[in-house]
Amino acid sequence: MGSSQKDLFPFDYHRMIVGYHGCDRSVVEKVLLQGESLHPSDNLFDWLGKGIYFWEYAPQRAFDFAREQKERGKVKEPAVLGAYLHLGRCFDLTDTRNTKKLIEAFQEFSTSYQQMGQELPLNKKGKGSQDLLLRNLDCAVLNWYMSLLDLTFSEGIFYQTIRGVFVEGEPIYKGAGIYEKTHTQIAVRDPLCILGYFLPAIRGES
Repeated sequence: MGSSQKDLFPFDYHRMIVGYHGCDRSVVEKVLLQGESLHPSDNLFDWLGKGIYFWEYAPQRAFDFAREQKERGKVKEPAVLGAYLHLGRCFDLTDTRNTKKLIEAFQEFSTSYQQMGQELPLNKKGKGSQDLLLRNLDCAVLNWYMSLLDLTFSEGIFYQTIRGVFVEGEPIYKGAGIYEKTHTQIAVRDPLCILGYFLPAIRGES
């Protein structure tokens, strides 16, 4: 699965987007007032693997997430940090070229687990939810594949960002094909893709 630097050009997304990071207000203040950086999430269940997470063009969704984190005891005062992101070399999971590569990666990943005599991680539903909120399998596959590609690339980070669209929640009305929490997530692997931060206007409405 090695890739030459020529292979990078089809994946170079010369595109800037606006992302929103749901967090505690103290994090917003540290970033905007003290110039600190966001730290990448490295949970076993992260949907797109290790990275700094943003909701694409969805400030209210980011705020809702921060409120959910408060209910879990992980946030004291829900807040949102806005950011200008350059996707750079993006592993965009809305592109079938990339999902096909991930199918190939999974085959090698699962073979390696079989050879070690270990069971594959599993995606699991969240408590009280029908959605697969704990994406242990997807996280493990993406981390494994990204790390493998990083080893082949002289600059160290092959894909700078990962982008995925996820259908989540209940249909918004009976018979609907639209779901209440469908969203696009960005996992930033290379902090250089974060061009700048800002404080968005969030009123906290549902």
